[in-house]
Amino acid sequence: MQQGIMELMWNSSHVSGSNVHYVEALYEQYLADPGSVPEEWRTYFDQLPSVEGGSTHDVPLSPVRHQFEQLGRARRTTTAAADSGESKKQVKVLQLINAYRFRGHQKADIDPLDLRSPVPVPDLDLSFHQLSKDDLDTEFQTGSFFLGIDKAPLREIVEALEQTYCRSIGCEVMHIVDTEEKRWLQQRFESVRSSPKFSDDVRKHLLERLTAAEGLENYLASKYPGTKRFGLEGGESFIPMMDELIQRGGGYGVKEVVIGMAHRGRLNLLVNILGKNPSELIDEFDGKKLIERGSGDVKYHQGFSSNVMTPGGEVHLALAFNPSHLEIVSPVVEGSVRARQDRRDDLEGTKVLPINIHGDAAFAGQGVVMETFQMSQTRAYKTGGTVHIVINNQVGFTTSHPQDTRSTEYCTDIAKMVQAPIFHVNGDDPDAVLHATQVALDYRQQFKKDVVIDLVCYRRRGHNEADEPSGTQPMMYRKIKEHPSSRTLYAQRLVEQGVLSEDDAKAMIETYREDLMAGNHVANALVQEPNTSLFVDWQPYLGHEWSGHAETGVEMKRLQRLAGKMCEIPDGVEVQRQVAKIYEDRRKMQAGGLGLNWGFAETLAYATLLDEGHPVRITGQDVGRGTFSHRHAVVHNQKDGSVHVPLQHMGDGQPRFTIHDSFLSEEAVLAFEYGYATTAPNHLVIWEAQFGDFFNGAQVVVDQFISSGETKWGRLCGLTMLLPHGYEGQGPEHSSARLERFLQMCAEHNMQVCVPTTPAQIFHLLRRQVIRKLRKPLVVMTPKSLLRHKEAVSSLDDLANGHFHMVLPDQGSLDAGQVKRVIMCAGKVYYDLAAWREENERNDTAILRIEQLYPFPKEELFEALKDYVNLESVVWCQEEPLNQGAWYSSQHHMRAVADMLNNGLGGELKFAGRPASAAPAAGYMSVHTEQQRQLVEDAFNV
Repeated sequence: MQQGIMELMWNSSHVSGSNVHYVEALYEQYLADPGSVPEEWRTYFDQLPSVEGGSTHDVPLSPVRHQFEQLGRARRTTTAAADSGESKKQVKVLQLINAYRFRGHQKADIDPLDLRSPVPVPDLDLSFHQLSKDDLDTEFQTGSFFLGIDKAPLREIVEALEQTYCRSIGCEVMHIVDTEEKRWLQQRFESVRSSPKFSDDVRKHLLERLTAAEGLENYLASKYPGTKRFGLEGGESFIPMMDELIQRGGGYGVKEVVIGMAHRGRLNLLVNILGKNPSELIDEFDGKKLIERGSGDVKYHQGFSSNVMTPGGEVHLALAFNPSHLEIVSPVVEGSVRARQDRRDDLEGTKVLPINIHGDAAFAGQGVVMETFQMSQTRAYKTGGTVHIVINNQVGFTTSHPQDTRSTEYCTDIAKMVQAPIFHVNGDDPDAVLHATQVALDYRQQFKKDVVIDLVCYRRRGHNEADEPSGTQPMMYRKIKEHPSSRTLYAQRLVEQGVLSEDDAKAMIETYREDLMAGNHVANALVQEPNTSLFVDWQPYLGHEWSGHAETGVEMKRLQRLAGKMCEIPDGVEVQRQVAKIYEDRRKMQAGGLGLNWGFAETLAYATLLDEGHPVRITGQDVGRGTFSHRHAVVHNQKDGSVHVPLQHMGDGQPRFTIHDSFLSEEAVLAFEYGYATTAPNHLVIWEAQFGDFFNGAQVVVDQFISSGETKWGRLCGLTMLLPHGYEGQGPEHSSARLERFLQMCAEHNMQVCVPTTPAQIFHLLRRQVIRKLRKPLVVMTPKSLLRHKEAVSSLDDLANGHFHMVLPDQGSLDAGQVKRVIMCAGKVYYDLAAWREENERNDTAILRIEQLYPFPKEELFEALKDYVNLESVVWCQEEPLNQGAWYSSQHHMRAVADMLNNGLGGELKFAGRPASAAPAAGYMSVHTEQQRQLVEDAFNV
């Protein structure tokens, strides 16, 4: 009976091809409820081995396809009956091989300090698979494990498995679904038993790089004892790892490598890999001021760039600047890499390599790591795979314990979400580190996916050099105190093996120290006269003082031509009814038959920039159509779901127009776009929030990069943020883009904060951002109800002959001499004020719009006010509560301008708005409506 069932399974297509996933699902269903699967499947699953003394459900879950493959091979290679003892043992051997592939990493010798509590791995015991020592000399089929050898004694099979999966490299690849990738990785480790034979020259080079890593730390420790440097002691193998990634990458044709990392080992990387002159580092330790303007930053946040020579030619290296938010640099690196790849038309990601270096606790603990992995294969953010390196000190912060820093077995488990292979490697075995590094880069180049190297090491000193770690980690630091360095252990090994003499090993130490003391470069491959064509050219954008004006008008005929092109929909593209109406209205706007709305003017700004040679990139959670359906830059064919993007078809040879709806992230996406904008000065790079207030999920990006990157690091950035903002009665989380937070961070002309209220204003504002050579972040409070407001319209002439007005004067036909009150405002509230004034015939009140709140336009505001010679009061009106919006951050600017008037009204500046509130807005429509009515009336009467 059972034999017949098994025969049916072997020969059925149900266990092959696309049905494999079905079989796997059945097995998972069986584990949850055996009675829920068909009887024939239950019979087979019941026959799977169980843990001695346990139940069938103790069997570790492994892809069922391998069970069938192994059993199938056993059936083909045995001449005995299917139920014979030899056949059963053959199956058990194949299952044992598979168990090592799945769980060998849990037994691997990857901890230099041998602190890991052993994890029981019953799958790796012979008895688990109903084998014994009596079977060790019996030959069994090896499946795919022994390349070129069909059969081998069980003893040799087990020894090979132990060497491959349980020595200095713990290999996690069996979570990968793709069979080709998995077999490729198995072959790379199994073919050499995870221990390839490197030449003496290669191993000497490894020792030399370890000597450099240790030598720098020893030198700095003796010269600056107790000074913070976040040294690499205990993780010195990181330096030869990086050296190999760069050199091997160059051999693959990589032209640029962008690196992100936090503090640990950063100074060592700067000096020994990127080639920073040690004398410059010493100046930083001595506290010398190294930049003319700005605040500067601590030495272990600084970025750097250089060129090195590799077997494939010159390679440009760029180390990203990074704040103390440890993992936030990861998506910044990805954005910079994508910009470089786009510049090179490197669609596959073969020419620019991202390397992100992490700490163990931060990698497991910070959500932006998950977000960065999640973006790795998406259309908008993919970069052809990233090499992730975890410098795993096994302690995180000084007082941490793994039980407190994560809920997973490894700090790297988060990477399994994208099926990235993970190589845990013992930092005290440089040969194993080199092999894992080579396989990692080869995998990235072959499959264009992320890969993780978990460099398991330790931290010889505390979290920083002023910290005493033994107070909270006594057992670990007792071991560390007695433990020789990686360099010492490797030098001893090479001397014992006759690769070099003790004198040779000592000479390496002396040579390196002499170079350091002489102030010589100590990065072996540094190019002294680099090929500047590998650089991003920022020269045209340097040294420009602030200017709010630019010639942004566009000749009428060109406007009409481009407007016509951006409204063209090819034959065969069936447009949804409401979208068709939008495009029909845009054609009327192009012909002058309708006033221009926001979506038309914004989209036409992109068209004109593309026509002038400027690439445009827009991402965000709903940017294709716009959260409020105003943009519709992406047209979806109702016939087949295909898309047409008119702005990508404006003309032959046009620059790239990129528009992608992002995955549901703010932090990683905004950081990515910041990285992109800092690497693409000629582009208009835009991130749009679904609702403006959602940017607070990326507040760290604004705080650490956008607002302060220039003053800390001298990093220019022209990133534009579009943040929908406006009080429409939608509650606390859908009203305010937190204008006050941006204004509070404004100083030294670090960024622009604008609140445009007409289509012409957004047209000229977006064009100004690119046409000027000045590069500053632009924060735009974009409207919601104004997208279709009947009064918020412009004309083609406004676009052709206008410019961005930082202050819009009163649009009415008031007699300036009769004006006794001026209301200043920003944003949508202007239209509420104008409607109230008209309804109540208040011809004694002028309404001015301040469209740029920072840098504050004092001169322009004065020009708009100076003709009102009979003013008695000046009011600032805002929709936001008293403690929010522009009031606190901008009132001193307004008072200064009002004081410049003949009657000096600065001291009489009045406020009209919502009362102070902990929440940004009311949640009840009735409350919202009453507050809105009151603040408008107050503006005229307060």
